[in-house]
Amino acid sequence: MQDGKPLYLQILEELQRKIKDGVYGDNDKLPTEIELAQQYGVSRITSKRALIELEKQGLVYRKRGSGSYVRNQEDAAGTARDVNAARSRIISMILPWSSTGRLDYIQGANDYLDPRGYFLSIHISGWSVEKEKELLLKMYHNGHSGIILYPSSSSHNIATVNTLMMNDFPIVLIDQHYEGVEISNVVSDNKAGGYMAAEQLIRKGHTRIAFVTSIAIDLRSTIRERFLGYCKAHKDNRLPIQLDHIVSEVYQGIRDEDRINRLASLVKELVLRNVTAIQAEHDDMAIDLLKACQQAGIQVPEQLSIVGFDNEENAGYAQVPLTTVGQNYYEIGQNAAKIIVDIIEKKNTGFRPVVVPVQWVERNSVISMEKE
Repeated sequence: MQDGKPLYLQILEELQRKIKDGVYGDNDKLPTEIELAQQYGVSRITSKRALIELEKQGLVYRKRGSGSYVRNQEDAAGTARDVNAARSRIISMILPWSSTGRLDYIQGANDYLDPRGYFLSIHISGWSVEKEKELLLKMYHNGHSGIILYPSSSSHNIATVNTLMMNDFPIVLIDQHYEGVEISNVVSDNKAGGYMAAEQLIRKGHTRIAFVTSIAIDLRSTIRERFLGYCKAHKDNRLPIQLDHIVSEVYQGIRDEDRINRLASLVKELVLRNVTAIQAEHDDMAIDLLKACQQAGIQVPEQLSIVGFDNEENAGYAQVPLTTVGQNYYEIGQNAAKIIVDIIEKKNTGFRPVVVPVQWVERNSVISMEKE
């Protein structure tokens, strides 16, 4: 066996050569998993993997309880063409997690791809940078047509994504973008949304507004831009930005079961500092803040107004229906699909940053302050 090459791959390549050279002819039976394992001195799992790969390539077919047989070469060539053609029509969407609200990303992309003969496959990275990289490379090496990526952060896997793009592999980002890297992306107008949330609160008489995030503000472009919008609204309204009103990484080092306790302490501190409103990074954080206020005995919106971002489905069903900034996930997914098809079909391969408008969604978690 050769050094440095996976054992299953060495067996696979030797079997491919023997089929090509006619050592094994049409409909000949190949050695069994056990026989191959003994012949090459490997585990049965290794020999089985080689046979499975041969079947995937359309070179062999399996009979239950009998073994693997060489497929007729004309049929095998046709099957291989069909497999390769199918793979070349697959667009992979990599998301950090599955969520009801994010189904609109999938629906929007699929509604554009399906009538054009493309197939959408969904993969979940689980917010893992390592898993995300693994999926990126897997889709690339498996011959898929392109990738729509929702990055786990805008600070990681930049080298991997940029390398794929530079190798002319179609890839489009959604939700976030990499600063200074010209990879086509489709994002919400997060800066306008951050501005909108703060501006609405200011119009309602709030002058001491906290900005609260679960992670570092610079970790994701979405949060960074929402924060910049928050700051600009303050500046435009000639309100000073209080550094102690900017609270980030509130979940750092905290177990999931301790999150509400941590936030309950935080909202108490903010109310003591005369903060009258909180602008949360997203709806999940805002809903946790609502729970924390209930635990701390703080009334929303009478004592503290709270604004989210996203307009997730559960936002309207929270204990206090949440005022928020809505994203159009469907339009993001559809735009991303259009861009990736254009790249694949060489209609437009240039850098295309697309910004999708957001909207203000008024519910019950914000109150107007009485003017003095």
